[in-house]
Amino acid sequence: MEKYKMSAFVSLNKGPGWRELSCSLLLLFCCVFAGSVGVSCRNENGDSVDWYIVYNLPDLDRKTGLMYLYMDNNSKSWNYGKRNINDPESALAQTLWPFFTFIEKKIEGFGYLLYNDQPPKEYKTAPSSFGHSKGVVMLDRQTGVWLTHSTPQFPGKTRRSFWPSSGKSNGQTFFCGTYKYSNFSDIAIQLQYIHIYTFDFHVPTTFHDGLRCVAQRTCYPRKAPWFKRLEMKSLAGNTFISFAKYSRFQDDLYSGLLVDYLGDDIYSKSWGKLRRPLPSNCSGSHKVYNVQEMQLPQTQPFGTAVDHSKWCVTDSDGQPWTCIADMNREESQSKRGGGAVCTNDTGVWEAFRKIVNTYENCRHVEL
Repeated sequence: MEKYKMSAFVSLNKGPGWRELSCSLLLLFCCVFAGSVGVSCRNENGDSVDWYIVYNLPDLDRKTGLMYLYMDNNSKSWNYGKRNINDPESALAQTLWPFFTFIEKKIEGFGYLLYNDQPPKEYKTAPSSFGHSKGVVMLDRQTGVWLTHSTPQFPGKTRRSFWPSSGKSNGQTFFCGTYKYSNFSDIAIQLQYIHIYTFDFHVPTTFHDGLRCVAQRTCYPRKAPWFKRLEMKSLAGNTFISFAKYSRFQDDLYSGLLVDYLGDDIYSKSWGKLRRPLPSNCSGSHKVYNVQEMQLPQTQPFGTAVDHSKWCVTDSDGQPWTCIADMNREESQSKRGGGAVCTNDTGVWEAFRKIVNTYENCRHVEL
């Protein structure tokens, strides 16, 4: 078979159009190879994408609770999903396909860890000493996915049960990034600072030691500084910044860490049913405003009480940052680990900046 392939290629060197045909076949080969990435973020068609953001809508009229907005590196603007978020062919389900396959067939050379401070019902809820964080890591020896999100009891283990029954009421956000296998030794350190609560994992002994350590809940930071900033290059070369804080950081993720690095006033979106929410903060050189009301495309304005997502966006396009986060602006969460993944993509910034409908002004400026 190999001999036949070689002779066929050599024959292209005969005739006037062999160079053009050779280039066309090479381009086709590259496209097929790029589309064959095993572990990656995937759209509803099952195609590999470098990254995506999903915004699950709250149930505003008993019709929208399973609808979701989607953007990726190709669109960079909101589009409604063609299917419901719990559909076996939604973008989330397509992305989780290697995990489902492993559960069914125990394929070799694949690893994963699931973490959630509010895991599925069959697992224990995380003690408050662990981070307020939720996510999925999947990888083989070539590529991997880091999917951060805000959804309790996610994910289940099959295409039919990955979406929790409790997931219909409130808005949620997801950020999926595709990275080289080598990136996950650094990502493991970020997960240590967040101090994730893993509830299920399989990390082969040949994979990064840091991933196995964090999966077993035995790794955590041991000296200051109690936060970590990581610049990550995605598989396609896009840059994302991961911010992670350990519990001993003892400050709010947004006003105590993110705002200084983002270099602008920010609008921070938290869950609207917090016991002790932090007020908007105008004490620093840049302000942190609490978002009170959002308006997604083709929806009426709605409040934070029906939206469990966590994110922030800068005020001006001079610093066009958007961060999809784990944490709320709440007193107790200042004492817990957590983090955010940030991008300065202008398309993403425009999409999120337009969502902010109303926000809380500062009560006073601390001197």
